Amino acid sequence: MSVSGIEIFGWVGSTLFSLCGLPQAWSSWKNKNSDGLTWAFLLMWLGGEIATLAYVSTKNDVLPLIVNYWLNLVLLLVIIWYRAYPTRTVS
Repeated sequence: MSVSGIEIFGWVGSTLFSLCGLPQAWSSWKNKNSDGLTWAFLLMWLGGEIATLAYVSTKNDVLPLIVNYWLNLVLLLVIIWYRAYPTRTVS
């Protein structure tokens, strides 16, 4: 099985796209909160991820997209967790 250049390009793009949430997930985990992110934004993002994952899951030969949406969903759940359950330090 040979891998074409466009397939590699697709995997690279999909990986970069799926990691877009990583800086915010890291910040949320590090600070133990997701301050500044509205529920409307997070719920729209979550709905979009779930709907698109359901859609691409019915297609053939879209493994890069499925990996993208699953990884992005995991990162988004970290962000939502710290929005719902922030930890505050008492000074």
